[in-house]
Amino acid sequence: MALYTVNLPQWKKDEVEVIKAYAQEYALTGLVDLQGIPASQLQEMRRDLRGSTVLKMTRNTLIEHAFGELGEPISGLNTHIDGQSALIYTNENPFALYRKLQQTMSKMVARAGDIAAQDIVVEKGPTSFKPGPIVGVLQQAGVPAAIEGGKVVIRETKTFVKAGEEITAKQADVLAKLDIRTKDVGLSLQVAYYDGTFYEPSVLAIDETEYFNNIVLAAQQAFNLSVNAVYPTAATIEAIIAKAAGEARNLGVEAVVYEKGVVEMIIGRANAQAKALKGVVE
Repeated sequence: MALYTVNLPQWKKDEVEVIKAYAQEYALTGLVDLQGIPASQLQEMRRDLRGSTVLKMTRNTLIEHAFGELGEPISGLNTHIDGQSALIYTNENPFALYRKLQQTMSKMVARAGDIAAQDIVVEKGPTSFKPGPIVGVLQQAGVPAAIEGGKVVIRETKTFVKAGEEITAKQADVLAKLDIRTKDVGLSLQVAYYDGTFYEPSVLAIDETEYFNNIVLAAQQAFNLSVNAVYPTAATIEAIIAKAAGEARNLGVEAVVYEKGVVEMIIGRANAQAKALKGVVE
């Protein structure tokens, strides 16, 4: 029996074996953060992922036991376990999984105790509230509210919570009343282990359009370099020959070399110069 599970009750040993079996069955094993996801939304996410991805919720200690038994390098996942972690398995590559998980994200109203990821701004303008106690609630929370024309209005745009600050109960109540949704909630990938390599979100969060445009630009620059350096390849040989032919024709015209393909250009150039001279003389 493995050292890590020797003192575990049978149901926990069985759970560890399931975790290990999935890790050996699928090409990718990852950890996702479930913190703050409502149960109903989590069930919907699991349904959306079903078929190509397995989401397994279990205790962090059992995850650590399982990966400890599997050994290096996959046991390195244990250093990324944090908070309410869950396991995710798929045969897709990490970039495809990251994009799929990003699609599970939705905006929700922040709760008391949450840390603002960015400045939360209350915009100037009318609200849907009728005059009443709501004005005092907004003002006490720091929102410049007033009654104008029989409506509750926000008199000026205000940074309600600064990035990095903890949201208070009063602020959370106002955000809920104003239906200001600033919190991204969904399956957040903590790390993915794939083909012997660990992938963190900072690596996977790429702008695909920008990435594609950079590849196109690099290909264009490589093509131009090959042509200008006269380095023939299958893709550039025609452009190099065309460039050389054009330069040879231009040289023939400048040097007044009467060769086939050049003489007509020489005559045409001389004719144009004669007409220009005639215009000046007359």
